[in-house]
Amino acid sequence: MLLNRRAVLGLISSTTLLPLVSLPARAAGQGVDLIILSDLHSAYERMAQLLKVVQDRIAAASRPQVILFNGDLFEAGNVAAARSGGEADWAFLGALSKLAPTVFNIGNHEPDFDNDLAHFVEKARSLGVTVLSNINDKRTGKPYADASATLTAGGMTLRIAALGTNALTTYPKPTRELIDVPQPVEWAKANLPSMLKDDSINIVMSHAGVVPDRDILPMLPDGTLMIGGHDHLTLVHEAGKTRYVHTGSWASLLTVATISAAGNAASLERVAIERDGPAAPDLKSAIGAVLEKHLKAEDRSIVAHVAKPMMLGETARFAAAAIAAKASADIGFIGHTSFGTGLPMGDVSRFDYNAALRFEGKIMKAEVDAATLAAILTRCNQDGDVPLSARTGDFLYAAPMGIAAKQSYIIACNDWSAVNRKSYFGREDLAFVEVPEVKLKALVVEALNRS
Repeated sequence: MLLNRRAVLGLISSTTLLPLVSLPARAAGQGVDLIILSDLHSAYERMAQLLKVVQDRIAAASRPQVILFNGDLFEAGNVAAARSGGEADWAFLGALSKLAPTVFNIGNHEPDFDNDLAHFVEKARSLGVTVLSNINDKRTGKPYADASATLTAGGMTLRIAALGTNALTTYPKPTRELIDVPQPVEWAKANLPSMLKDDSINIVMSHAGVVPDRDILPMLPDGTLMIGGHDHLTLVHEAGKTRYVHTGSWASLLTVATISAAGNAASLERVAIERDGPAAPDLKSAIGAVLEKHLKAEDRSIVAHVAKPMMLGETARFAAAAIAAKASADIGFIGHTSFGTGLPMGDVSRFDYNAALRFEGKIMKAEVDAATLAAILTRCNQDGDVPLSARTGDFLYAAPMGIAAKQSYIIACNDWSAVNRKSYFGREDLAFVEVPEVKLKALVVEALNRS
């Protein structure tokens, strides 16, 4: 099977923004603006541009502003960030806290550079950030931070509750021994009624993922703003006056929620962050200094060349097709959050490549019948307009083109997807075997250079 990149370029890109259903614009100065960020993952290619957008919005604002950061500031796969201890990331967070009150919900990547979450909490607080979390420290038996906070803005009371993901395998291994994370839905049942009040603007920041969030939503007072994260999704779901929002990942966009009064539905605006857009000078300089100091020759080496930018979904489906070609399979699959961002035009350094394809892995394959494949395909490519009821959280990318009708098929995927087959494929009965001597990152580079 030969892989042709041009054959997959027409597939839908996950950076296509879903339309927002918003209320009419509020009168100037009325209410509060909530600037929502999530899942940045040390996105140095856009972080200074993101800060510039936030700076400009706050400078021009006619109503009070609050910044809500829903977890995952850091990314261990960014070698410059890891080697510097997140120097530029901390500069970004500190800059935010100087612009407006900033509330941070701890995600699973906060311990990427220092495995003790207590240190993250201490440093973030020293920058003026309000840190929230329902994660407990096993050593003390106490929470790392309060799980809720009350703020005032524009004469209104904001009640903010926060919860994290209990998917322990997504935390650094040393951190798993230190933390106790409650089951999200059970924790919400026990705690949210006392944290949220009808006379306040109610906000829930959840880094638990879309599957538990879906069960938490019906518990919330009407008019609550629920902010999702962890799954790197872009979506808005309406339930009465309640709004459930995911604002993407890797600094690709932010969402501004304007709420005029307690109980009112949020008016939503989504703002795309351009990789080549205006950047905050100080942060741009700080990122440049970190890259200059901490990137080695191997990180700067060119691994591929692409004729035009490849968006996130395009890159992921290209990788899925490359897996199929290398494994001599009928169709390939790869997990959605295996990818951070897309690929820039021109020469692609190893550093940029690792920001696109985050994780190394083995390749696995299995045989399935036609009905099983059809069922699997209904769960794939959830980067379009997918109802909340059909979402699985993290999902599989696939490029299902030109597959001949037959009784059985060979499928191939990265090993993380195979190990977690119930979550990704929706079933446990897939008998995967390893494709010997094949690694994910190398095969995708090979395919890029062949296309």
